[in-house]
Amino acid sequence: MNEVLEQFIQHLKYERNVSPHTLRNYASDLDQFRQFLFGVEKRDDLPLNEIDRLTIREWMASLHGDHKKTSVARKLASLRTFFQFLIREGKLESNPAKLVATPKIERKLPNHLSMEDAVRFIETPDINTDLGKRDRAILEFLYATGIRVGELVGIDLGDIDLRERMVRVTGKRKKQRIVPFGEPAAQAVVHYLENARGLFLAQCPEAERTNALFLHRRGGRLTTRSVGRMIDKYIKQCADIHDISPHSLRHTFATHLLDSGADLRDIQELLGHARLSTTQIYTQVSMEKMIEVYDKAHPKA
Repeated sequence: MNEVLEQFIQHLKYERNVSPHTLRNYASDLDQFRQFLFGVEKRDDLPLNEIDRLTIREWMASLHGDHKKTSVARKLASLRTFFQFLIREGKLESNPAKLVATPKIERKLPNHLSMEDAVRFIETPDINTDLGKRDRAILEFLYATGIRVGELVGIDLGDIDLRERMVRVTGKRKKQRIVPFGEPAAQAVVHYLENARGLFLAQCPEAERTNALFLHRRGGRLTTRSVGRMIDKYIKQCADIHDISPHSLRHTFATHLLDSGADLRDIQELLGHARLSTTQIYTQVSMEKMIEVYDKAHPKA
């Protein structure tokens, strides 16, 4: 089984171009399943065609209690994709994981900021400091574009057109899209480029310099983890703002567009969602707000 697992990982990496994060999840999920099989069957060479839906259900049952339903559902999805690959390779005739029901998951509505809180949060960094200039540009840019943090840290100088206020973003599976942004974000980015980025770049050896738009203080490309820590820092400085993650600015972007009358299909395109159903969760957020306004304002609510 180890050999076919390695073939599958190579397929994901080089043919499907999945992100490193997704690749790690697949590898972890499938290795966990392999270890379960070894614990049950006491052998690493169990024939693939002897793995049936009952075996998979036993594995899923063993996960409950230690894992959230969302995690169990993801692991089952990983297994389904793996078996589908084996069918394509002629190693299996059917996919036993398709016969196992996915755990029912309550869809959690995304956290987002009100317009007032979004402005207050974005303006938290001290723009009199070099890091503050960069952080303000990052927060403005995340809110203005709705892009993922992983997409933000992948932006190079050549990807952004400050005159036209457009940025080329590389999303999941290397799919590219063009996203517009407004004047406040453009000004914040220009302020950072003219007054801070060069200072960061000077801290980096010339041979290691990068074209990344956003740099850390030593001149290298920022990571998603660094942006997450930066956002956590400003959340602590912002009174009454809680339960906000880097992804929350993306949710805020989408919710505010929808509240202002933007078409759901346009929001889908801006967010880079492959399916409209993923974008439709924001309609539930807006509906909850509408009901809340009605309950407070209508005399016979």
